[in-house]
Amino acid sequence: MLLSAFLQALREIRRNMMRSVLTAIGIVIGIASVIAMVNIGQGASQSITQSVSRLGSNTLHILQGQRHGPGEAHVSVPFTLRDVDVLKSAIFTLEAVSPIASATMTVLYKDKNYQTSITGASNDYFTVQNWALKDGSFFEKDEIRTGKNVCILGKTAVENLFGKNVSAVGNKIRIKNFTCEIIGVLEEKGANAFGRDQDDVVILPIKTFQRRIAGNRNVSMIAASVKENFPLEQAKSQIGQLLRERRHLKANEEDNFRIHSMTSLLDTLEEVTSMLTVMLGAVAAISLVVGGIGIMNIMLVSVTERTREIGIRMAIGAMPKDILIQFIIEATVLSGIGGILGVITGIGITYGVTKGLDIIMIIDPFITIIALIFSMLIGIIFGIIPARKAANMNPIDALRYE
Repeated sequence: MLLSAFLQALREIRRNMMRSVLTAIGIVIGIASVIAMVNIGQGASQSITQSVSRLGSNTLHILQGQRHGPGEAHVSVPFTLRDVDVLKSAIFTLEAVSPIASATMTVLYKDKNYQTSITGASNDYFTVQNWALKDGSFFEKDEIRTGKNVCILGKTAVENLFGKNVSAVGNKIRIKNFTCEIIGVLEEKGANAFGRDQDDVVILPIKTFQRRIAGNRNVSMIAASVKENFPLEQAKSQIGQLLRERRHLKANEEDNFRIHSMTSLLDTLEEVTSMLTVMLGAVAAISLVVGGIGIMNIMLVSVTERTREIGIRMAIGAMPKDILIQFIIEATVLSGIGGILGVITGIGITYGVTKGLDIIMIIDPFITIIALIFSMLIGIIFGIIPARKAANMNPIDALRYE
């Protein structure tokens, strides 16, 4: 009986092909939207997670000042190179510690000028960032100690100043009012979790930056990496205690610095992206309800058109439950076809968007199966009212219907 009802449903769909296609489009759009939104959201979340992880899950960033609300006092005391030295020598759990100071400035080479990020740091900066050299060498000890006019460039900075596939090592560029010799070029690192190009940078010895650019001995931030198998929280606690002592903070005084870890940032990003994915999926699911209403509407029209047919079937022995099942199956088949096409469309949209945005492509089989099942349920739920209307018809009145 069910097979016969299924084949009958297919015949009815073929008989009104254009109407069936237009009705199924609502389900196709709904299913495709849900699948695409969830898959793209998960892919974006994983891409961000991997990007942050590349920064180093064992990395700590120590920043000056505390974040306060509007109208609250903000105490910002810069760090010094002595702070960096003490941290490195006193805390055994730290593998590398680097001072960081930065500014955005115009760099010149011959007739080209280019605005980029200028960073002052030590060689430990490259260890913390897990950044290797493509060409040349890192800073020598005497270059760090005396603050020589040397620099290391990222790939983007090199391409903008010298062009692609050109060796920049040995050339000199001009920054502000001094000339700097390029001693190294870094491997490509790409964009970070926030979309900023990490290769768009010129790195100087910290003392060179302080003397030539900043005009002071301040260090705005300290980056540190924790040795493997040592708890990150333990290192944060040790750093915090040491800095409080060096800054002569009393027990009742608030820290005038803050320590951020990549793991806490990663947890926050995962929480935010997961919430956004759920919200986007929920918004997209609303279109499924709209598609279900379309199915109910078209099935009501179909019941009206087939009133005499229903009367004849009842007259030759069909029971009300047979009529009920027939129309529910028709609605379910129609929404099921829309669901299958929606799954294919959703996967296609996911592929196109992930390729276009260069994020990880994820096809979640669970959400795909759930979406397909939900499309069937939409057909059943929204097909019940038309089916009950058909099943409750009076055979005599149905046969008289014109």
